Amino acid sequence: VQLVESGGGLVQPGGSLRLSCSASGFAFSSYVMRWYRQAPGKEREFVAHISSTGDSTNYADSMKGRFTISRDNAKNTVYLQMFSLKPEDTAVYYCKARRVVSGIVYDYWGQGTQVTVSS
Repeated sequence: VQLVESGGGLVQPGGSLRLSCSASGFAFSSYVMRWYRQAPGKEREFVAHISSTGDSTNYADSMKGRFTISRDNAKNTVYLQMFSLKPEDTAVYYCKARRVVSGIVYDYWGQGTQVTVSS
């Protein structure tokens, strides 16, 4: 099982980035996918969620209208498009796959990708 995030980097305030998370080793299309982030000295926080089929999404309040989560099950990839980035968006961004089967939770995490918003 592997989740590999990419697309992070340094961007100026107001800029945009698109993160990708490529999955392998499990039935990607059966898992809901989520993005989280963790800023220095802070706890990891939820960013966005997308259903296994991609027809349902939700976001943390502070990301609504600025971030868009999407997925391509044919490519085993989930994306996070980020617009109007702010310095407070600086964090390591992680993707997570989750599936619950007969009450058993299967969670897989990626290693994270750094996003730095700074002028």
